[in-house]
Amino acid sequence: MHTPLTLRALLLLLPLLGATTAHAATTPEEAAKLKTELMPLGGERAGNKDGSIPAWTGGYTTAIPGDKAGGRRGDPFKNEKPLFSITARNMSQYEDKLSDGQKALLKKDADYRIDVYKTHRTAAAPQAVYDNTFRNATRTKLVDEMPSNAFGGIPFPIPKSGAEVMWNHMLRWRGVAVQMNTQSYQMTADGRSILTNINKGEVQMPYYFQDSSLEEFSKTGDYWTIRVVSEGPPIRSGEAMVGRRQFDGDKDQGWIYLTGQRRVRKLPNTCCDTPHPSTMGLMTFDEIESWSGRLDRFEWKLAGKRELYIPYNGNRLLQPTSETEVLGKGYLNPDHVRWELHRVWVVDAVLRDGRRHVAPKSRYYCDEDTWLCVLGDRWDAKGQLWKTVWTQTIVAPDLPGTVGGAYGYTDLIAGNGFAGQLMNTKDAQMPIKPRFQSSVFTPDSMTGDSVR
Repeated sequence: MHTPLTLRALLLLLPLLGATTAHAATTPEEAAKLKTELMPLGGERAGNKDGSIPAWTGGYTTAIPGDKAGGRRGDPFKNEKPLFSITARNMSQYEDKLSDGQKALLKKDADYRIDVYKTHRTAAAPQAVYDNTFRNATRTKLVDEMPSNAFGGIPFPIPKSGAEVMWNHMLRWRGVAVQMNTQSYQMTADGRSILTNINKGEVQMPYYFQDSSLEEFSKTGDYWTIRVVSEGPPIRSGEAMVGRRQFDGDKDQGWIYLTGQRRVRKLPNTCCDTPHPSTMGLMTFDEIESWSGRLDRFEWKLAGKRELYIPYNGNRLLQPTSETEVLGKGYLNPDHVRWELHRVWVVDAVLRDGRRHVAPKSRYYCDEDTWLCVLGDRWDAKGQLWKTVWTQTIVAPDLPGTVGGAYGYTDLIAGNGFAGQLMNTKDAQMPIKPRFQSSVFTPDSMTGDSVR
């Protein structure tokens, strides 16, 4: 007599159990794979069947010949030549390994091409990041679309949803504290480049403080902080911005120093499709480094993993000493962009009912080793493929790590584009710094450093 009631009760509970499972952490048995068939950050340790993607054997952790700490970064693969190039004429041979945005750009511009080089699995991280990633695998859960109990490593190294992959992208390893002195340009469809910013910046990730802990980090929850001061062009010189990101997007904060008013103002909205001040409004907040936003505007669907040609190991882009040499007609000069075949997670984002966004549909391609979403495609409200966003990667064995460098987009309808975070004219390219004082990332720090 009790059996039917028990079964009925279980049936009633199934939806609730299913909801809980969807957000549960990885089991200990699954997490153990991070020490066998998966590399410590979650990518497949083995190569692919035909050997075009090699096995991961520890990443690139030795100094690049000729590099000096804190200076310009060399290219560890400078002597390699492209295996082949993809153009509008031969792209049909490679369509299954191209993103929608790259196919559209090849069809749109006969001068555009993709130079494909030998694949290198360079991703690496300190042992502490590996250890914390292993701990996160079984302790971190997605609660109300935010990581719970995550610290110091990839939060979801064995992801089960699109939202988890996007959090892996936002919390990817990229060092603790670095200087980012960079320049940004608008690229017109007829090949002109217009300087929009010369920035001096400091970036710090308290999430990766190696003398901290889950408990200590949880007291503030600031996982990423940035301060940027504009040194040019003259019309923008003296402007400054500070930003602090938290797991809970409602607690994100940003301030801007306006030279005309000589006042610091709190930004009312540092999210989503709000134009980003440091790009002169050409990119939205959530387009920075392919994606940098909050997840609650979209439904996120994990569309699986596939092999794709992506920009990777892009130290080649750092070698010219002039930014204008690496800029093209709405896209980076193909001569200086290195593409490789890698496995990527594919994540689709569709705008939720009742929400608004200039790009109601997007697709992101996120590298399995670094979790950096190196490519993304965005559709406009008419359903047209509108923008392809990109982020270049830099091999930085002094971290060690393979991390994001320049970022930007190409407008596939208008033909123009934007390239930010270029470092070609700089004597120091993303140098590692001792940990900054937390006071650096406050509105008061901008007032103290203002020059206008």
